[in-house]
Amino acid sequence: MESGKGNANKAVCGEEALQLLNCVTEIPFDQDKCQRFLLSLRQCILDKKVKKFSLAGQDQQVTKPTSKKA
Repeated sequence: MESGKGNANKAVCGEEALQLLNCVTEIPFDQDKCQRFLLSLRQCILDKKVKKFSLAGQDQQVTKPTSKKA
């Protein structure tokens, strides 16, 4: 979710994603407001050609299946 241009510490579409996540936690839930944030995030994703999001530090994690022998 990082951009190769400009400020490397700022996540691409991070502000839009954060607004949407915070919106869904609000009580009472305002579906129309959250839908506007969702559409804003979607437009940012299309504009910036985002392929995949990840959380900080998630790129280094590798999931390996564990085998238990009885």
